[in-house]
Amino acid sequence: MILVILAAGRGKRLGSMTQNLPKCLINLKKKNLIDYNLPFIKKFKKTVIITGYKSNLIEKKFKLFKSIKIIKNNFFSKTNMVYSLFKSTKYIKKTKKNVVVIYSDIIFDKSIFNLLKENQSFIVIYKDWLKIWKLRNNNNLQKIKSDAEDIVLKKDNLISIGGKIKNSLPTYQYMGILKFRYKDFIKINDYFKTLKNKKIDFTSFINLVLKKKIVKIKVKKTNKFWLEIDNQKDLRAANKLIKYRNFLSKNYQPF
Repeated sequence: MILVILAAGRGKRLGSMTQNLPKCLINLKKKNLIDYNLPFIKKFKKTVIITGYKSNLIEKKFKLFKSIKIIKNNFFSKTNMVYSLFKSTKYIKKTKKNVVVIYSDIIFDKSIFNLLKENQSFIVIYKDWLKIWKLRNNNNLQKIKSDAEDIVLKKDNLISIGGKIKNSLPTYQYMGILKFRYKDFIKINDYFKTLKNKKIDFTSFINLVLKKKIVKIKVKKTNKFWLEIDNQKDLRAANKLIKYRNFLSKNYQPF
């Protein structure tokens, strides 16, 4: 498998914190955000990081690591994560390996790697998401309902994702972790080329892929530790969770 990390965006919702740093390099408990996932990253023989905003800082951080290839999205300000993902296609075609994709603004338990070994295309979904969302939004259920996204499943098959929640809260949330079989990756890459919308967001793109029956996407469910850092409220919540779970000492290991 090859790991692709999407790290091209600035993270404007973090305000001045990303004025001089890409989102994945902001500090959390005196460590860069991306450092928390190093135990996961080092499980892959090859990793591609798609950069854009302040790319030189990410390049500098990983310049000594032969297992990590940096590919820059020069149009990061005019595109979105889907466009960034397919900047890796040329490299993926050389290897013909299955592709694991993660967002660069999440922190998660490295043992999630074990879910990714199965030869299928799927997304990872999180069951205990409501506890995290309550902490992120000060227990404001109305805010949670407006911020969270609906997800529709049929057994272990993904039917739709990213829609507005109309009634009850969903049991699961999307985590920003995906896996594509090589053949499926090429199919969705070819489909993306037919779209005129180069700024399409990831969940909207996945919905189109499902609607057009380009590929089938399954789900893998987990209760393992997971966090998303989208804004400064999330950062404060992350500080609390890491403090109480002692996440740093248990999970952080450098290369």
